Amino acid sequence: MVTEQLVITKRIQRTRLWWLRVALFGAVLTGLYFWLRPQPVPLAQVRTQYIADITALDSASVRLHRALLAGQPIPTLQTAFRQTRLAWKRVEFLAELYNPETAKAINGPAIPEVEEDDGLQSEVQPTGLQVIEEGLFPTNPAGLTPETRTELVEQAAILHSVVGRLHRVSVDNTMTDSHVFDAMRLEVFRLIAMGITGFDAPIANTSLPETAEALGSLQRHLSFYSPPDHQANLAGQLDQLFAGAIAYLNQPGTFNDFDRLTFIRKHGNTLSGGLLDAQKALLIPVFQETRFLSSFARTLSDSAVFDPSYFVNANNHRATPERVALGKMLFYDPILSGNAERTCATCHQPDRAFTDGEPKSLAVGFGGRRIARNTPTLYNASLQAVQFADSRVTFLEDQAGDVIRNAEEMHGSLPKAVVALKIDLAFAKTFPDGVTELNLKNAIASYVRSLISLDSRVDRAIRANNDTQQAALLTGEEKHGFNIFMGKGKCATCHFYPLYNGTVPPGYVKTENEVLGTPATAQNKRLDDDLGKFGSTRINLHRHSFKTPTVRFTAKTAPYMHNGAYATLEEVIDFYDKGGGTGLGFDVPNQTLPGDKLNLTVAEKKALAAFMKAL
Repeated sequence: MVTEQLVITKRIQRTRLWWLRVALFGAVLTGLYFWLRPQPVPLAQVRTQYIADITALDSASVRLHRALLAGQPIPTLQTAFRQTRLAWKRVEFLAELYNPETAKAINGPAIPEVEEDDGLQSEVQPTGLQVIEEGLFPTNPAGLTPETRTELVEQAAILHSVVGRLHRVSVDNTMTDSHVFDAMRLEVFRLIAMGITGFDAPIANTSLPETAEALGSLQRHLSFYSPPDHQANLAGQLDQLFAGAIAYLNQPGTFNDFDRLTFIRKHGNTLSGGLLDAQKALLIPVFQETRFLSSFARTLSDSAVFDPSYFVNANNHRATPERVALGKMLFYDPILSGNAERTCATCHQPDRAFTDGEPKSLAVGFGGRRIARNTPTLYNASLQAVQFADSRVTFLEDQAGDVIRNAEEMHGSLPKAVVALKIDLAFAKTFPDGVTELNLKNAIASYVRSLISLDSRVDRAIRANNDTQQAALLTGEEKHGFNIFMGKGKCATCHFYPLYNGTVPPGYVKTENEVLGTPATAQNKRLDDDLGKFGSTRINLHRHSFKTPTVRFTAKTAPYMHNGAYATLEEVIDFYDKGGGTGLGFDVPNQTLPGDKLNLTVAEKKALAAFMKAL
């Protein structure tokens, strides 16, 4: 009996020992699996985070919609709105890259649009956050009217629906590491040129915390990528850059007080450059395709990051040194005019930044007649997607041909010019097919494309290595003027940094037109009767619409506006300060410039003028 119990006991002990060994072996295998298993690749982590952030945006939009439906008080609604905007900023960089039309429906400008090829002129009404913002900020002290609340409920429902669409299309996005890094740098550019200016939060003035939120999202997505061992300190350096930029945005102060020049120079530019360095360190390819803004741009402040030959009809129209030289010769040759007494330089004089100092240029034959509009500068004319004040042509070649043929301007003949230039050997050396109308126009356009100037004192100050260098280039008043231009004055919401024209960041491939309500004269008594872009499109929304020109070289390009109505820059600033034509009391129902007063002080106006003259 005793022997039998001993046998049973030993069997139990052996069984327990066996199971213990199995358990230990299993634990070892489990540990080895978790140690050796493939770690999630960064791109998978980016995708997971992106979808999670879209889900959070969806939840925020639901809360906003429910708060509106429940008739919550305005402070509660504004808080829900701010939370939704912050949630949007976390997904903005990838949504704008992969789904730009959906992004526009979520956070596009609150301005109706019409497709120019739409014969029915069907207005596309804006939707999304900026439309909702107009209803919530500022508000009537008595509260929202029933009509406004109903409209806001509808807009919040549309917003939720569009966010749902973003989620559906994003689940199956084919992402690449190159796209992710491209999107991150483009977002830094977007935040510099649009975010800190209040472009997409023009009433609530929540741009600074939103910019900080967007940078925080970039930092989170960047953390999924580990630099190689020999550059392990790169991650820590970028973390410090992000932390410094976010802290600078979150410092005490108001939207109007924020020092944008310092932020761009010390934080924005270092971040965009650091992201490019990280991409190269990780051996992630940078896109090689031709772009207007170079895919290798370290900062928006670099002097050669924009391609002046990008907006051409064909690659074989791109400028060459020989074409530029030939075009310059033609620019000063009276052979292009009908009376052989006029040249391109008659109205585009180099010492006046290629303008002529006239409100409107004298027409051919003089006699006191004037052409229809003020002569614009040709500097940086190639850094915009359309030409003429009414944006009626796309290519500089077409602009040259239009001016040569125009009876009021050159009153010339392209066929006659071709015949007259047949003996010109320069054409034979420059163009294999010799003198043709297209080659003639291309030569002139090539010369205009060479007239690039992005190296003003302001540009050099932003590229400065330290505060001392910056102070030597800009006065305190000029720096103050830059910050007003980029902030309280809202100038940069149309004249986008760093080109200071209407070419839209961060891709810079579309040039906008605006309806300002410009007066006929400096007396500000009546609206100018020039219908602008409407003359070529016949679209009602385009009545009195004009291309947003560059404000560089303003010290040399007076008088101002498309009709030369204002002789001084101070008059122009006053016009904007009053809210444009609407602020002056004109009936301009389609004005795109906000009609609210800017309430600039005398000192602020003076600083703003000083800054623009430094450009």
